[in-house]
Amino acid sequence: MMPNTPESRRSETTSGQVVTAASTAPTWNIPNLITLSRLILTFVILILISLEWWWLGTTVLFVIAVATDFFDGYLARKWNQVTTLGRIMDPFVDKIIIGGSMIFLTAIPASGVTAWMTFTVIAREILITALRSVLEGQGVDFSAKWSGKLKMVLQSVVIPFALLSLSPWFQSQLGNSWEAFLFTRDLLLWIMVAVTVYSGIEYISRGARILRAQA
Repeated sequence: MMPNTPESRRSETTSGQVVTAASTAPTWNIPNLITLSRLILTFVILILISLEWWWLGTTVLFVIAVATDFFDGYLARKWNQVTTLGRIMDPFVDKIIIGGSMIFLTAIPASGVTAWMTFTVIAREILITALRSVLEGQGVDFSAKWSGKLKMVLQSVVIPFALLSLSPWFQSQLGNSWEAFLFTRDLLLWIMVAVTVYSGIEYISRGARILRAQA
């Protein structure tokens, strides 16, 4: 939901798209088409994970997909083409690619992704999205802070580790370093979960302060 005068007030999505001035950009501009392509690519990635096939290629596709998250926001700001559709789609697709990948990887124990990890990530996203919707609906700027951005970076890094850990070819290439790779994967997974929880607490605390001030 866009607060107050959405085409004129400054606001930021979780991926960094900022509305700085009135925009007359067409709805289906290049940044939004990039976001749409990321959504389509997400479904391809999920299909490949469910088939448990071509792990190296799936990892490459995932990296390409998350990389487009930077480009669509950058181009939207540079060309002044931030739209309401883009501000809705961009964070939605981010959550789909991360949450969806973790859900599908949970079904494969060798990935290292556990049900509790996935539950924590998805529960945090649902809660903070609801909180942001309420506050921005009241005209409050509830933009992403450093902890939220760090959480997204860690998620984007750790999922390729989980995907590569399922590749027999990659395991054969690492040889004696395989155990160290699995240890690094598991460590990154738990760090990601810890940052996810911390960022959720930080957002809740910030939202509570705003709501108390309004009351």
